[in-house]
Amino acid sequence: YRRIQRPLPWRLEPSPWSILLSEILLQQTQMERGIVYHKNLLDRFPTIQSMAESSVDDVLHLWQGAGYYARARRLHALAIEVMQSHGGQLPDQYDELLTLPGIGPYTAAAVASIAFNQPVACVDGNIRRVMARQTNSDEPTPKEVQSFADQHLVRESPDDWNQAMMELGALVCKPRNPICDQCPVADTCNGRSRPHELPRPKTAKKTTVEYNCIVRIDENGAPELQQRPQTGLFAGLWGPEMAIGLETTGCEFVGTIRHLLSHREMIVSVWKTIGTDGIDPLTVALSSLDRRILGL
Repeated sequence: YRRIQRPLPWRLEPSPWSILLSEILLQQTQMERGIVYHKNLLDRFPTIQSMAESSVDDVLHLWQGAGYYARARRLHALAIEVMQSHGGQLPDQYDELLTLPGIGPYTAAAVASIAFNQPVACVDGNIRRVMARQTNSDEPTPKEVQSFADQHLVRESPDDWNQAMMELGALVCKPRNPICDQCPVADTCNGRSRPHELPRPKTAKKTTVEYNCIVRIDENGAPELQQRPQTGLFAGLWGPEMAIGLETTGCEFVGTIRHLLSHREMIVSVWKTIGTDGIDPLTVALSSLDRRILGL
């Protein structure tokens, strides 16, 4: 790992704040896109204090397109909490990190070990896959994976070790087409004869929900947009009126959009009509779905 690690921005210029941003982004955003969002966020909010002094709308605006917007709201709340309760310094202990908004066991372990070199073992999807194949386990439990990670942790270098384990899963012990002949731990892999079967994939049921959306357009061609409630779907973001069973009498049908979320498929029927007070969509934070609606 030390010889061939990827030159990621938070590795080249590490700081606790930069590492925290990367971990929260990469929870549910692909690496290539995560690097872009990480740069934009760090340029705009170079310190925890700068984010705490901004509005949550500022954070959401930069988060547009990254998905799972609750992460952005919790990150803003975290910055405020760190300023108010920790003197502006990110805690360096796992248990303290775990008390902050939006920080779960994985993120707390990653930040404690990578940013502060604390001997805490990380467990993510990559490490679960490495563990399942090394031990030939079809469906390892979270407790079993954590025990495996704890057992193998190199306590003298937890920062490099955790990143090496995750890098191994991301680049070599991949979900599909693992590169077993280049794996540095192939000799100890009990599941090498059937890596494609390990671990058994989790099945998630996806519900389908139908919505109506009305885009009201003023005389200048600008859409009426409203800020959604701070809880629920696309909380805190802006968009045209959208609801299940929304009355569309007198509106013109524009088309239908299918939008996939992690556990939900949204089928949105888009309608348009005349509005009065439109606003420039570039000035507010929109979800990718709302940008698709306005594009249609």
